[in-house]
Amino acid sequence: MVKCVSILGSTGSIGRQSLDVISRLDVCVAALTAGTSVDRMAEQCHQFRPALAVMATEEAAESLRLKIADLPTRVSWGEEGLIEAATMEGVDCVITAVVGMLGLKPTLAAIRAGKRIGLANKETLVCAGELVMRETKAYNAEIIPVDSEHSAIFQCLMGIRDKREVKKLILTCSGGPFYGMKREELSHVTRADALKHPNWKMGEKITIDCATLMNKGLEVIEAMRLYDLPLEQVDVVIHRQSIVHSMVECIDGAVMAQMGTPDMRLPIQLALTYPKRLECPVDALDLTTCGALTFAKPDMEAFPCLKLAMDCAAKGGNACAVMNGANEAAVALYLQDKIAFYDIYDLVLGAVNTVSFIADPNLEQILESDRLAREYIAEKTSN
Repeated sequence: MVKCVSILGSTGSIGRQSLDVISRLDVCVAALTAGTSVDRMAEQCHQFRPALAVMATEEAAESLRLKIADLPTRVSWGEEGLIEAATMEGVDCVITAVVGMLGLKPTLAAIRAGKRIGLANKETLVCAGELVMRETKAYNAEIIPVDSEHSAIFQCLMGIRDKREVKKLILTCSGGPFYGMKREELSHVTRADALKHPNWKMGEKITIDCATLMNKGLEVIEAMRLYDLPLEQVDVVIHRQSIVHSMVECIDGAVMAQMGTPDMRLPIQLALTYPKRLECPVDALDLTTCGALTFAKPDMEAFPCLKLAMDCAAKGGNACAVMNGANEAAVALYLQDKIAFYDIYDLVLGAVNTVSFIADPNLEQILESDRLAREYIAEKTSN
């Protein structure tokens, strides 16, 4: 069990739930980082009294300094502050809950400092998974996934002696708010419709990704990197109830599943207490009242972002970085009501087909691929 943590992205959904879990454990909070949510960060600093608080901008940092002048907490800002928070001496676990490519550099820095990573930042493995896993091994660091699906797989694999006994990983997917709808209907859905996830309360960006099923495509790529398996050994099934969080099929036909109520505090706590399990405030699953559990194949015609993500995973190289950067930019435009639902897919596909392919990119090339993808989206939507 860890003793001292830094939380990157403490004011977001995962960050707030992480602090809720930590408040019930004997764990010290050394650093908190956020974007521009000054008031919420000030509240967190007064409750948890971290040594360091980091904001995205200098202006936000100055505002925070005034609000926590009564605390000994030092305030910093920007990427340099994020990296400091991720590598602080005495911290044994870094929860990476920032959204987007912003999480890549501090996560790599934490890995190189030998920290345990409670990974909730998808882009780290989607864009630079092979590099990240090489660094994890080289620096004897540890990645424990916080995403419910990857935590479920992690837990299932705890009961399997030999990785060679694994036939495939099965990621479950709620299907989002538009499950069962066809292309014609989806052409007219609004931002407000897309933000109505049936089971989970999450940030806006990931909620839109769930509506397009891009989120599940990103998770397929994560699973491939995290567990070192080819695309052919990672599958997706629609499971509307979000009770079975994911499964592992063994070569003898046995299927192991992790089940539970849809509450992110369980996987967050496990990332902090592993290899131990402790009591958790999450309601236990009641099998007599949870209802029937159903499973179905995803509709990749109505939700082509999932197929696109899997195609990029098969292609490898910098394709996933291009796809991810373009998707982030396109989703941001959708959240501003500047593009339509299927424009997200069309724009991301265009970026993937336009940005030059690099078979074995280094970190600088990954970051440049991300920049070029965003630039493509900006150019295509500038009029």
